[in-house]
Amino acid sequence: MTDHEKHIRELRARAMRLPLHPGVYLMHDKSGTIIYVGKAKALKNRVSQYFGSEKNHDEKVRQMVAHVEWFEYILTDSEFEALVLECSLIKQHTPKYNILLKDDKGYSYIRVTKGPWPRISEAKQTADDGAEYIGPYVSGWSVRQSVEAAQHIFRLPTCSRVFPRDIGKGRPCLNYFIKQCCAPCCGRVTEEEYGEAVSDALDFLRGGSAESVRELTGRMEEAAENLEFERAARIRDRLAAIRKMAERQKVVCSRVAEQDVVAMTQGGGKTCFEVFRFEKSRLTDRETFFSNGTGTPKAARGEFLERYYSMRERIPPRVILDGPAEGQELIARWLSEKAGRKVTVTVPQKGEQARLAEMCRNNAAEQLAQTTGRTGREASALDELARLLGLPEPPAYIESYDISNLAGEENVAGMVVFENGRPLRSAYRRFKIKSVVGQDDYASMREVIARRFDEYRKNEASGEGFGRLPDLILLDGGRGHVAAVQPVLDAAGLSVPLFGMVKDDRHRTRAIAKNGGEIAINSNRSAFTLVSTIQDEVHRFAIGYHRTLRKKTVISSTLLSIEGVGPTRAKALLRRFRTISAIRDADLQELLETPGLTEPTAQSIYAYFHPDGPKN
Repeated sequence: MTDHEKHIRELRARAMRLPLHPGVYLMHDKSGTIIYVGKAKALKNRVSQYFGSEKNHDEKVRQMVAHVEWFEYILTDSEFEALVLECSLIKQHTPKYNILLKDDKGYSYIRVTKGPWPRISEAKQTADDGAEYIGPYVSGWSVRQSVEAAQHIFRLPTCSRVFPRDIGKGRPCLNYFIKQCCAPCCGRVTEEEYGEAVSDALDFLRGGSAESVRELTGRMEEAAENLEFERAARIRDRLAAIRKMAERQKVVCSRVAEQDVVAMTQGGGKTCFEVFRFEKSRLTDRETFFSNGTGTPKAARGEFLERYYSMRERIPPRVILDGPAEGQELIARWLSEKAGRKVTVTVPQKGEQARLAEMCRNNAAEQLAQTTGRTGREASALDELARLLGLPEPPAYIESYDISNLAGEENVAGMVVFENGRPLRSAYRRFKIKSVVGQDDYASMREVIARRFDEYRKNEASGEGFGRLPDLILLDGGRGHVAAVQPVLDAAGLSVPLFGMVKDDRHRTRAIAKNGGEIAINSNRSAFTLVSTIQDEVHRFAIGYHRTLRKKTVISSTLLSIEGVGPTRAKALLRRFRTISAIRDADLQELLETPGLTEPTAQSIYAYFHPDGPKN
C-alpha cells in the first residue's frame, strides 16, 4: 500500500467518526490553505464519501481529494445555517476547488467621439480623451446590444477607417452592400447626412425605440410634404429597421415581469453557466460564467446559485432553472431571507418558461462551443443526450456498433466513433466475426465488444485508438443487445455507459434501450438528431463492409471454378485487374502478364469467358 493510500484510509477513518449532524467542512492542503468548503446535512455521510472509491468521483473531485492533507468541520443547528455559513466562508477564503465566479460587473458607457465624423461605441470606463460619455449603465450586455442595434439601424460604420482622412481611399466593404453602412469612405454620404444619422442614433439610445419612432415619423412626413423624397426614404428605412429590431426582441420577452433564468452545459472539462435577467418582462441583461471541471449537473447548479447570488444585491422574485439543483429548497429559503420577500426557484416542464430555459441552455452551449472547438448545435446535442441518459457529463467520445450478415453468411460488425459530436473516421474499425456460426446477433455483438476491450487492455498505456476508453457505447439494437453485452463489460471491470438504439417499423430511430426499459427521445430534438445520425452511420458502415466481403466471395468463387485457378492465382488476378469485367475484357497477352500465371492457365481463363473463341 502506498503512502497516499494509507493517508486516504486515515482520512476516511476520521471521517467515519464525524457526527450525523448538519455542518460545514473545510479541506486543507499541506500548506494549510483551505482548498474546498462544503456543507452537509449529515457530516459523517458526506465527508466520508470523498475518501471512498475513486470510481464514484469526477475528475475535479479526484484532484481535490489528492491534495487534501487534513480537514476540519463546524457544526450548525440546521442545514440552512450550514448553507449560510458555507457561503460566507467561500466568500472569505475563495477556495481553489469551489466554483469561483469572476464578478466583472461594473458600469458601462456609450462613447461618442468629437469632430465632424463622430463614432459611437461601447466603453467599460471613461477616459480623458475628449470624447462624450453617456451613462453609466449597469448592464454591459444591454449597452453592447443597444450600440450594435443603433449602428445597424442608422447604418453607421464599424470599421477602423478614420474620416475624413480615409474618404475616397478605398472601395466600400460588404456592410455597405448589405445595407449596414452608409459608406462615408467612398463619399456615398455627405457630412451633414452622416451627422443627422449619428444624432438620430443618439436619440434612439437615450430615448428608446418608441420615442425615436414618433420623432422619425414626424420628420419623414415633413420631408415628404417638402418633396424631399430621398430624405424621407432614408428615414422610412430607419423606421423599418427599428420595427424589425423590435419584432426580434419580442422573442426574448416573458409574461413574468421580473425573473432570472439560469442554465448550464458541460463538456471538454468545463462548465458554462448562462443567466438571463428579465425586468419589466424584457430581457435586460445576460451573463456568462465558466468554471473548470464538471461534476454532476445537480450539484453544479446548486453551487453556482450560491456563488452567483452571494455577489448580487438584486434578487428577483422568481428564478427559473433548466434542471434541478442540489439543495434547491434551501437556496430558495436563503434567497427569500436575503431579498426580504418570497423567492421561488423552479424547473418548468412546459410552456413559455420551459422554452426560455431551453433558449438559455442553448446559449450556454454556444458559449461553451467557442472554447471547446464544437459548434453550438453539437454541444447542445451532447449536453441533452447526457441529461437524457443520466450521464455525469456530455460524452465527448462515443463508440457505436452494428452487426451485418445475410442469413448468417459473411457475419461482420462495424464500429464508428463520434468525437465531440462529429464522426472521427480515422477511428472506425471493421470486425469479421470468428466464433459465431450462423445468425446470432447477440453472440456476435458479445464477441466484438470482448475483442475491442481485449485490445483496450493491450493499448491502455497509449491512450489512443483502442487504448482510449469511450464515454458512451451505443449498440444498434434493443434491450436484448444491451442485456447480452453488459456482462462482457462487467467481467472486464469497466463502467462504460451502455445503451441500445431502437428503430421503428420504418427503420427510423425511435428510442434508446437500457437494461429494463426504453427511453423515448423523439421529444428531445438535438439528442434525437445526434443519435439518428450515429445509428444511420454505423449501419451504413457495417452493411458496406458486409457487401464488400460478399462481392469478393462471389468474384473469388467465379475464378476458382476455372481449371488451373486456385486461391493464389485468383488473388493475383484480382490484384491486377480489380474486377471480373476487366478480366473478361482482357486478351490472352494481358492475362499472361499476371504474375504466377502460366500459358495453359491463361488460355483456360480466356476460354472460360469466351466460349465461342476470340472475336474476329
